[in-house]
Amino acid sequence: MIRTAVVMIVGVILTAVLAGWLVLSSLLRLPWAGRHCEPLARFWSRSLVRLAGARVRFEGADEVDWDQPYIVVVNHQSWFDVFALAGFLPVHFRFVGKEELARIPIFGPAWTGCGHISIDRDDRSNAIDALKRAGQQVRQDRLAVILFPEGTRSSDGRLQSFKKGAFVLAIQTGVPILPLGITGSRAVMPKGSWRIRPGEILIRVGTPIPVEEFEMKDRNKLVARGRQAILSLIDQPNGLGATGSEPPIPDARPNAGDPEHEESMQ
Repeated sequence: MIRTAVVMIVGVILTAVLAGWLVLSSLLRLPWAGRHCEPLARFWSRSLVRLAGARVRFEGADEVDWDQPYIVVVNHQSWFDVFALAGFLPVHFRFVGKEELARIPIFGPAWTGCGHISIDRDDRSNAIDALKRAGQQVRQDRLAVILFPEGTRSSDGRLQSFKKGAFVLAIQTGVPILPLGITGSRAVMPKGSWRIRPGEILIRVGTPIPVEEFEMKDRNKLVARGRQAILSLIDQPNGLGATGSEPPIPDARPNAGDPEHEESMQ
């Protein structure tokens, strides 16, 4: 519980200081304000991962051209998915997240000011506008737009059904889908729990999926292909785990936070 308290207290302070600095810089119209967004996001995320005693490891990252823009789709089990991706994914990025993030004091204005996109899942017109903004960013800035197509964290580790937004965006922009599979983050901090444990977060990078052959009428096929790719990356052939039972939370052991074992992927 001491580890959890330390991460929470330091996390709140870091968030307030860094997000407050970004908001103040924006209000003062400082010319370099926007350039600080990604470095500060990486510092914030890496700090939280390390304080948690976690480490991030990649598989398959060397097989991908990171200079290419992507629509990144990834499974979602824990808040530490976000920290692992923002801290260590070797690409310029923007997140598409739920509307509630933009309403968090101090953090919300910094989130939107840095170009991340909020989406109201209950408002179709808002969702369409959000996807249009994401499309403009990925085309203009040639970066990665990261989405969690499940829409929320999985409470039991099983891959949930997918929403179509990420795949519609890929078809509209012609930007390939990059599937990622995250395991281990649920052991660090599962949904519904505030307790934080040390552990390894493994990010498996899949093969990019070209979308030129897909039209809008084929979007369900693209959704199915992307979901199957992630199932393979997280070793869940049918979405229920290898045995069809709830994936257990593994016991986290010491030395998980040893920085010598951490892959920064800069």
